[in-house]
Amino acid sequence: MRKTSAVLATLSLAVLALSGCASAPSFAGSACDRTADSTASVADSVTVEGDLGDAPDVTVYSPVESDETAYTDIITGDGRTLESVSQPMVLDLAFYGGKSGKKLYESEYNGDTSRVHSISYWAQRSPGLETVLECATGGSRIVAVMTPEDFGDANVEAFGLAEGENIVAVVDVLDVYLARAEGSSQFNDARGLPTVVRAPDGTPGVIIPDSAAPKTAVTQTLIKGDGAKVEKDSTIVTNITGLGWEDKTVTSTTWGAEPNIGPAAKELVGATVGSQLLVVVPEADGNPATVIVVDILGIVPAPEQ
Repeated sequence: MRKTSAVLATLSLAVLALSGCASAPSFAGSACDRTADSTASVADSVTVEGDLGDAPDVTVYSPVESDETAYTDIITGDGRTLESVSQPMVLDLAFYGGKSGKKLYESEYNGDTSRVHSISYWAQRSPGLETVLECATGGSRIVAVMTPEDFGDANVEAFGLAEGENIVAVVDVLDVYLARAEGSSQFNDARGLPTVVRAPDGTPGVIIPDSAAPKTAVTQTLIKGDGAKVEKDSTIVTNITGLGWEDKTVTSTTWGAEPNIGPAAKELVGATVGSQLLVVVPEADGNPATVIVVDILGIVPAPEQ
């Protein structure tokens, strides 16, 4: 990992050695019509009892058979919609054999909302979850029937499933964070400072001037969100892009990957959820001048005592 600056370290940037901005893939047209894609008959294959967020009591009416992965929302939440595969979220889930009816796997169901991941994270473990979670809303409980291929060959082998056996999944979407900064654009005196432009999905592009970097640190609010205020002890969820001032090259970004989760850097204290900040760190201690763009997507609730 190339050292850049103290602020980069504070913001917990993971250097991905990228030469350009990665875009966060969005679902078709961003106009989600989840009802049209659901299959109500899936609910006839299973009975699920219990509250959202608690380990469900599940009865599978085996054998459950389907030629394709299908799902239905047995609880439709009124929370934020999942718009892209890299949007941060918190979920619990359980898998059951479609022939045996036996529980194969169950996540923590411990109320810990710091377990923030993305659809991409879960789809790497079970590809069909991308279809199941597309356009789901926070507060939803989903029942799905997944084909062995969509469950994942490694999982089929690991759990010793019968040939062609489908899998029943129960997924609780506990929370969905912002996909990008949302709020009011702010006027700043941008003379001598970088300009930030944004793709439709919010991925930032940064235009760095040919002039010398400032000699002192600069923090500007580009978008002011209307969410909660970041406190000095807050754990926050962010998307971060870092660039070198001189070479104008992206050195690290979380866009299109897992979001950054960690303690709030001092530069972000007082900002609000939904905001986008530009931070310029001058050259110091052998580290080159650095430009950082931060989207504040949410604050992780403190664990209950």
